[in-house]
Amino acid sequence: MRVRSSRGERGAAAIEFALVLPILLLLILGIFEFGRVFSIQVSLSNAAREGARVMAIQDDQAAARSAAIAAAPGVTPAIGAGQIAISPASCAGVENGTVQVTITYPVTLMTGWFGASLPLEGRGVMVCGG
Repeated sequence: MRVRSSRGERGAAAIEFALVLPILLLLILGIFEFGRVFSIQVSLSNAAREGARVMAIQDDQAAARSAAIAAAPGVTPAIGAGQIAISPASCAGVENGTVQVTITYPVTLMTGWFGASLPLEGRGVMVCGG
């Protein structure tokens, strides 16, 4: 039976750690970036749904846009009114029709691995009249 000397393996742990560290950091940053983008996507979907609900009940585009913006307080920078599309423009005279609110939002990525930004879209549909 041969006993290894600890003098020969003195720096082996440091070298192994140095080799594994970049992979570990990439994995952690990727998880963080994915979680952030996923959270923003969920917020956009909820905001679009809320905007569609307000538009279907009140038939007011300004109120629908305000409700959509207010429904996503965690999205930074905030959603702009120009990023919200409402179709059709009015529920008046539409029987059993639907109103659709679409929010397009470019997410600025922190790491830049997949480009400077990633376009996301949230969509909500409701029946006119509630």
